[in-house]
Amino acid sequence: MAEERDDRPKPESRAMPTFTAFTTLANKDAAEALGEALEDLRTEPYGVGVFEIEDGSGMWEVAGYFLELPDDVALALLAAAHGAKPFVVSELPDTDWVAKVRRELVPVHAGRFYVYGSLDADTVPEGAEPLLIEAAMAFGTGHHGTTQGCLKALDRLIEAKVTCQNVVDIGCGTAVLAMAAARVWSETVLASDIDQVAVDVAEANVSANGLDGRVRCLEATGFEHAELHDSAPFDLVFANILKQPLIDLAPDMAKHMAPNGFAILSGILNEQADEVMAVYAQNGINLWHREEIGDWTTLTLQASAP
Repeated sequence: MAEERDDRPKPESRAMPTFTAFTTLANKDAAEALGEALEDLRTEPYGVGVFEIEDGSGMWEVAGYFLELPDDVALALLAAAHGAKPFVVSELPDTDWVAKVRRELVPVHAGRFYVYGSLDADTVPEGAEPLLIEAAMAFGTGHHGTTQGCLKALDRLIEAKVTCQNVVDIGCGTAVLAMAAARVWSETVLASDIDQVAVDVAEANVSANGLDGRVRCLEATGFEHAELHDSAPFDLVFANILKQPLIDLAPDMAKHMAPNGFAILSGILNEQADEVMAVYAQNGINLWHREEIGDWTTLTLQASAP
């Protein structure tokens, strides 16, 4: 018996609506507590984010993502209890955000490095060092001024005939910087992040770029890992994080850098750069080059000779 076909029009499938609830407050601990409290709402969010706003204000953003419209009264009570501004609730349009970003993010050429997504695999220029990073991955797609600045700083060191045999990327995100170093130098590069999810993303990127065994990914806070201690001193350290963590890291950075070694730092707003430079100078790590891309500064620093 022949299979029966049903050619009648099917009802159009629609994605579920997404609602967002955003607020800000000035205290990290309170922001994290509010994020945890959001997860216990009767209308349970499918995701909660707590982020420091990267404008030097010290403010924190708390965001909840819902498939149903959240209760305004419950949100108002939570905001008041945690000293936050009232939540702003919005409905997002039905959008495949990853596909949208993949379409709209063009490849980035930073010095010899070419950062691209899989949809642009046929655009890699001859002679470029390719770095495949998908838009769905963690921070570090190459489009942010901080990542571009770090890649250009690495290219600048290479042009200056600097060769680094012991490299680490602290706060690696996608590991794009560690992979860039592995593209040009033969030694294994270490990449660490405080977040295990970021480490998993980094490992996936390393594999996608054919760099298994060339980049080793670790979960660590700063240099607090036995393998990082044992591998020091480093002749190049990447740290593309934020101003305050960079300042806090300076003494440990000095302990783990080789004499005359380099550090490439970013995640620094232009108006914050002088403060970061001053703290590192106090620790014997001085300015070698400075570049601004948009609102962001990348510093290339060099440790003092013994």
